[in-house]
Amino acid sequence: MSQAEPDEKTMEKMRKFVESYCAKSGTTTHPGEGVTEAVIKGLAHNKETLGRPLCPCRFYPDKQEEVTHRTWICACDDMQIYKYCHCLLFVNDEGMPITEYLPDDHEGRQIYGLVKDPTPDKGRPLRDKAAEREIERRERPS
Repeated sequence: MSQAEPDEKTMEKMRKFVESYCAKSGTTTHPGEGVTEAVIKGLAHNKETLGRPLCPCRFYPDKQEEVTHRTWICACDDMQIYKYCHCLLFVNDEGMPITEYLPDDHEGRQIYGLVKDPTPDKGRPLRDKAAEREIERRERPS
């Protein structure tokens, strides 16, 4: 069973959101051909089918249940708290996700090592929620 292609209008809304969020967060989209468009397509599909742009790069036992949580709606909590994008949609100029603010035991830090934030004056509007996010990450992993 193949997924229906998202409507071009939804795709364009997601592209505009991504462009705007890059400017706000001081990040750029992934330089690898097709990466950004694939993630945007997944976000657009989830927007159309679930009503919210749920992160398309994660597995959810129940997507409808996951939508009731704020955690993985783009721009997700990890992006807004740590400036870390699991999807590699919001990255630095080299295509690396920013890991500077992640806890040492976070999968992103373990995979990519320490990647400094080139624009520390931008992004992370929910940085004060880091302790709360860590509790959720341990108690409600998704």
